[in-house]
Amino acid sequence: MGVDIAGKVAAITGAASGIGLECARSLIGAGARVVLVDRAEGALREACRDLGADAIPLVVDVTDPKSVAGMMPAILAEAGQLDILHANAGAYVGGEVVDGDPDAWDRMLNLNINAVFRTVHAVLPHMVSRRTGDIVVTSSIAGVVPVVHEPIYTASKHAVQAFVHTVRRQVAKHRIRVGAVLPGPVVTALIKDWPKDKLEAELAAGGLMEPVEVAEAVLFMLTRPRNVTVRDLVILPQSNDL
Repeated sequence: MGVDIAGKVAAITGAASGIGLECARSLIGAGARVVLVDRAEGALREACRDLGADAIPLVVDVTDPKSVAGMMPAILAEAGQLDILHANAGAYVGGEVVDGDPDAWDRMLNLNINAVFRTVHAVLPHMVSRRTGDIVVTSSIAGVVPVVHEPIYTASKHAVQAFVHTVRRQVAKHRIRVGAVLPGPVVTALIKDWPKDKLEAELAAGGLMEPVEVAEAVLFMLTRPRNVTVRDLVILPQSNDL
């Protein structure tokens, strides 16, 4: 039986679109208030208007340390507490390393790794002081299976997995749960640089998931009894052979 999350407060990064937006919709539907965190102010405010009174927009650039430093005080000012952090913001770069752009790699690595570390660090003191909390990180199947087309992205998600597994053990004594959702390919803006033939082939074969399917998995993780931690939840399209 699932645990009721009605009345809890969640913050989701990268929440103006894609997986983050669908996760916000799912948690609000389950009775939570959700702080949607994103740097895209226009899209963020439009999303919150659509989601209703339980959606709170918060403009933060998670790649900017000063902006992240103001995130938790702003959440507390708006919502009074934080029960759930979903560190979801991320980027994707694929392709052959020999043809790659190291500057693009740096931007992706900063968002996929450093921003996750900083946002988790920002909320932990509050959760530790309350001796409760949930942290979910959007990882990827690439965090556990090296994907040949995306070596730098794969490396970033392996780093996320290492962080999740170690932080989980550090904060378990404070009754804080830490886990990762690891989707296969999802129809979001992150895969816009896939080769056209690869994208068309995956769509035709049913090899892509929708963001709402990831959102349902995250809600499942958060509604397990408090004595249960879903450390890693891998979800794949049925046609995926990984």
